[in-house]
This record gives sequence, C-alpha cells and structure tokens, in this order.
Amino acid sequence: MNWLLVFIFLIAVYAAVALVVYRKKLFPDHVTFYGPIMAVKTSKTAFFDWFTRISPILRIYGSIGVIIVVVVSVLITLLLFFALQYTLVLQPEPIGIYKPQNILLLPGINEYVPSTFAVWFAFVLTIAVHEFGHGILCRVENIRVKGIGALFAVIPIGFFVEPDEEELNKAKGMPKMRMFGAGIMNNLVVGVICFVLLLFVMGSAVPTSAPVIHGVYQNYSASIAGVPPDSVIVGVNGVPVATREEVSTILNASHPGDTTVLQIQKDDTVKDYPLNLTAWPAELGAHTSGFMGVFYYDGGPVIDTVRNMFSPIGFLRLISVPFDMSASGQYLRVLAFDTPDTGYYTVPYPGLFWGLVHLLFWCGWININVGIFNAIPMVPLDGGYILKEGVERLFSGRKVEKYAAFVATSISTVMLVILVSLVALPYLLHI
Repeated sequence: MNWLLVFIFLIAVYAAVALVVYRKKLFPDHVTFYGPIMAVKTSKTAFFDWFTRISPILRIYGSIGVIIVVVVSVLITLLLFFALQYTLVLQPEPIGIYKPQNILLLPGINEYVPSTFAVWFAFVLTIAVHEFGHGILCRVENIRVKGIGALFAVIPIGFFVEPDEEELNKAKGMPKMRMFGAGIMNNLVVGVICFVLLLFVMGSAVPTSAPVIHGVYQNYSASIAGVPPDSVIVGVNGVPVATREEVSTILNASHPGDTTVLQIQKDDTVKDYPLNLTAWPAELGAHTSGFMGVFYYDGGPVIDTVRNMFSPIGFLRLISVPFDMSASGQYLRVLAFDTPDTGYYTVPYPGLFWGLVHLLFWCGWININVGIFNAIPMVPLDGGYILKEGVERLFSGRKVEKYAAFVATSISTVMLVILVSLVALPYLLHI
C-alpha cells in the first residue's frame, strides 16, 4: 500500500470537511479552530465522575505513579547527560538516528518508525491513555473537568482533557502531582501490559529448524557462487535435507578444496549452486571440514529476548528493536516489521498472528517511550510540572519559596539545552 497517497487523500478529506464546518459555522458549541487544527470537544464529562467511587485506590495508584515518575526522571536525566558526553567525545555524523526527523516519534517521518496500521493505532491509543489518565485523576482530586475532545490534523489526531484552571491552581502538593503523573503512569502500565501479552503470543511461535540461509560471508564460497540470502537449502549433493543438522552431517565429511553442490530454494524455485569449500575462518573455531560461508536464520534468540524482556538487557534490546542495525538486531525486527523472517516460524492463526505481534509491540513500545519522554523534568512536560510542584512544596516548608520558581526554571532550561544540543551538535561539529 502506498501510504503517501493514503496520507494525501486523508489530508484532502480533512481539509474539505474542515472548510465546510468552518464556513457554515457548524456545531459552534463543539468545534473550535486553532489555525488549521480543528478541535472537537464536549462538556459532557460525567464519565470521569464514576472513578470517584474508587478514589482511595486511584490515589494509591497515583502516588505510586509519582514515585515512578521521579525515578524515571532521574534516570532519563542521567542518560541524557551521558548521551551529551558521548556526542561531544565521539562527534557522530548527522546520519541515522542523529537526523532531526529521527529524534521525533512521527510515523512515516522518523525513518525507523513505519507508517502502518499497528503504529498509528498505537500512537492514538498512547495519546488517549495519557490524557484520560489526567482526566480521571482530576476528578479523584476534586478538580472539575470542563471538557474533553480531539484535535484533528495533529499528527494526525490528538486528545485533550480541559481541567478547570482555577481549581487546578488551587490544588497543591501530592494531589496536583498525582494528576500530572497519571498520564505517564498510564502509558507505562499499558506499555508493560502490551509487552506481557507479546510474551504470551510469541510463546506460541516455533522457530523453523529448516536450513534457512539468513546471509553469506563475503568473499567465501557461497558468496562467490551467488547463493542468495533468505533462501532454503533443500539438498546437498543431491541428498534431500530438511534441517540444519542434516546439512552439517553431510558437510562434516568434507574437506577444504572439495566441491559441494547445494540445492537452494528461493521464491518457490530450486536451483543448483556448486561451491568450492574453503577452510573455516579462525574466529569461528578450528574445524577440519570444508566451509560454505553461510549463516542460518535462528529464531531462538528472538524467543529468548521476549522471554527475558523484563531483565535489564532484555528490556534494552526490546526497546532498541527499531534502531538496532546490528547482525543480532536484525533477527528481532520480526517483532515490529513485515520481514521475510515471519515465514521462518510455525505459528497459530497464520493470517493474523504477525499483525497481532506487531500491534502489541508498537503499543508497548510507543507507550513506554512516550511515558519516559514525558517524565523528563522540563516544563511543559508532565515531569517538569511534577518537578515544579515538588520544588515549591519543598522550599515552602523551609520558608525559601521565593527561590522555587528559579530552581525549577533553571532545571527545565538545562534539560532543554541538552535536548537541543543532542539534535544540533552532530551538524555543528561537522560544518
């Protein structure tokens, strides 16, 4: 599907609808325009009142959220300082993840985040989960919600909750911090839930044991013979094979210098490839048999990474999937992208399985990343407002509240400078 044409079509439809609504002044009580952005809202917010029935539970939930936000804020601040130091020392070129469009989490614009249904669904879900968290905790903390709505033409849609500003300004301390932290907490919780579901779904996938050639070593036998990657060995010297072990059994009797003929299946076509076997590279260990120069697809590490997702290494590997271009990282791309690797597993309900995997991955990935980003202690992010409120309460108790605004503003400014520097330095250092 040509997503650019789809995007252009949707923009045209939106423009036509917005123009009609604007000129005819339709739904004046519910539609407002901010330049090209159309806000559709309602003052019927009784939905949020239901949650006041479980206020004690939600206050505990919100308090835990504030603690988690503070911890994440500290960790992300340290990470940003290390990233800045890394940038200054290594001076990376403005390519790959250092391109400005790849700093922003915009599907189809960020080169590592595709414009697919799974990504857009996850994007909209993330925004909705975040804003509804604020709305629910507003009511729990007795802050009136004046309206809720959607913003159209905001990449491509956003949601908002409009609290009563007067009541919000009157709120102090933990009630206010719980309200600001609720969106982040919701994102992190939903992200973890999606990753847990991903664990169960991927647990039903069985990696193939077939000798699938995932790649070839340059300047070795298979490469010289033109053996294509993402193909399957179906025979060796005319002997049919179905597993990697059967291929190894035949080749164990070979020696460097021998000629071996592989029967390779690629796109339902089988072709013979004569290989002049070489000695094994020293870095792969000592072997007396001949070396073909291929490496097989192994889905085991994918399953293991998902199973170990809540270990520090497993979590980092899962979060880095869209950006990991390493050889091992290529295996994990099956979790997020439509790749030939999806054909190397036995899965239940083949027509839906990988679509569900990608949906769960992106819902988890975007929610967690948005939650972490919003925890940065910088106004106007939620982490910044929690910092501001926390500093004000801390300084107020020590009778030095006049310095609170200066401290909060200074921290926000430092964080902003770091973020801008991470984007600008790769360009400035290579002028």
